[in-house]
Amino acid sequence: MSVAPVSRPASVLAIALALAAVYLVWGSTYLAIRFALEGGYPPLLMAGMRFIVAGGLMYAALRLRGVPAPTRNQWKTLLAMGVLLLGLGNGMVCIAEQSVSSGLAAVAVASAPIWIALFAAIRGDRPSRIEWAGLAVGFAGVLWLNAGSSLTATPTGLIALLIAPLAWAFGSVWSRGRDLPSPFMAAAAQMLAGGVIILAVGLLIGERFHELPTLKGTLSVAYLASFGSIIGFTAYVWLLHNVRPTLAGSYAYVNPAIAVLLGAWLASERFHVNDLGAMAVILVAVVAITLGRARAKKVVPTPAAAVAGEDP
Repeated sequence: MSVAPVSRPASVLAIALALAAVYLVWGSTYLAIRFALEGGYPPLLMAGMRFIVAGGLMYAALRLRGVPAPTRNQWKTLLAMGVLLLGLGNGMVCIAEQSVSSGLAAVAVASAPIWIALFAAIRGDRPSRIEWAGLAVGFAGVLWLNAGSSLTATPTGLIALLIAPLAWAFGSVWSRGRDLPSPFMAAAAQMLAGGVIILAVGLLIGERFHELPTLKGTLSVAYLASFGSIIGFTAYVWLLHNVRPTLAGSYAYVNPAIAVLLGAWLASERFHVNDLGAMAVILVAVVAITLGRARAKKVVPTPAAAVAGEDP
């Protein structure tokens, strides 16, 4: 009689390193986007190139390892996810950071779990009392951020940062339960498809390179493609399979703090009291929603959701 191998639990060191990668790498992508824009990269051309390179490398590596390619129907879903999560999600962040600080962009994107909870409720996933409280607090924080912060001085940035988390949240909820390939292949194909669309839209609206980008800008794009898209996402998927979902998803309220600190340290970004107050309220709401969802899953076990996308 054969004995099935027993999977060994992940070591504390491995979990710590994976969390550090997700916290620090994804938290630093907002500043890397700003440096790429300052280095001469147009926002959508930069985002498209980043995802095409990262997605292409991941796709090629997975195919060489024998991972099946997505089916035709799966490609349709991945294309829609690429538009929602990467095109409108990440693309709007890149457009916003032309006029908004990287830290403030991260704070606005931190509201995505609030919108995810709302869209899930509309879809029939009834929130718990803690989640309802988190939604109420979160909306107050979003209103505070959009009405009383420095965003009011940049209408384009304001609109872009309203669209980004809404599109990310809707795409995340819409993708649940749909036919998708394995998580890593889904991420690679999504980046590849989304990157092509983002690049095409950038060219159609007239984005062009007017001069040779700086070395700092190019290195920032390389960092976004390698660390932000490949290493950060790989660490996140590994965490989903080895730790509680609540711990894996804790990046949602750690990344904004990391982004704000890095922006202040490396880019001399300054924030108003209103900005920091709104960030605190939004993060409290995200923590409440995350804990409420974790508590509900303990009571009624549900199938694990497919990985929908990645952080900016």
